[in-house]
Amino acid sequence: MSSDSAPVNLTHHFLIAMPGLNDELFGRSVVYVCEHSPRGALGLIVNKPSGITLDDLFERLGLPLGRPAWSGMPVLRGGPLQTDRGFVLHEDMGEPQPLWDAPPPAVDEGPVVASAMSALLQAAGATAEPSAPAPAEDAPQPTARPTVYASSLKIPGAGLELTTSRDVLEAVSVGAGPRQLLVTLGYASWGEGQLESELGDNAWLTVPADAALLFEVPVEQRYERAMALLGVQPWMLAPGAGRA
Repeated sequence: MSSDSAPVNLTHHFLIAMPGLNDELFGRSVVYVCEHSPRGALGLIVNKPSGITLDDLFERLGLPLGRPAWSGMPVLRGGPLQTDRGFVLHEDMGEPQPLWDAPPPAVDEGPVVASAMSALLQAAGATAEPSAPAPAEDAPQPTARPTVYASSLKIPGAGLELTTSRDVLEAVSVGAGPRQLLVTLGYASWGEGQLESELGDNAWLTVPADAALLFEVPVEQRYERAMALLGVQPWMLAPGAGRA
């Protein structure tokens, strides 16, 4: 690649850990990249169960789970940062619609999923991973953008958004809200140039994301299925091997 080439943008891509990546959390992981810019990258690990299920979560929130078919869905370990906070990845729900002849109401975000997630972890007897070093000040962090929910990040070109406010789960509790979602504890973040450096060290394979893998493929099959998007299988890649 020439020096004047445009920087790569891996938003709405999967990072697939190479077999040689020896890390308790990131080894054999599939990371969905929610945002990537010259400032850094932000993503969620989408194939590492936390040991907590969605019905556990809703019970601790004091909400009914309005989608009984989701009762055994695992809450995932999204990354080493803010592991006491919940992140809900779901389909784009559109923009809020203003009421005619009425000023927009003040937004009361209410308690975010964070407090409920923290209580749930304590109740389950789980201990959070030791916190990773804080991301660089210029690294992306989840930010709010206009959406039907109080605090969401819309993912460009993906038809998906990442929500951290409780209202998305309240909608699910009454059988409304997104038709597909996944919930993680924590997220992963890379500072300026960090992800590009790891790619240069052959730590990751990359491939455009497939929503079916996020919402339809069982968690334990996602690593192999992500590899299959590239036409390879894990055994074909020797640890430490270079990329073609």
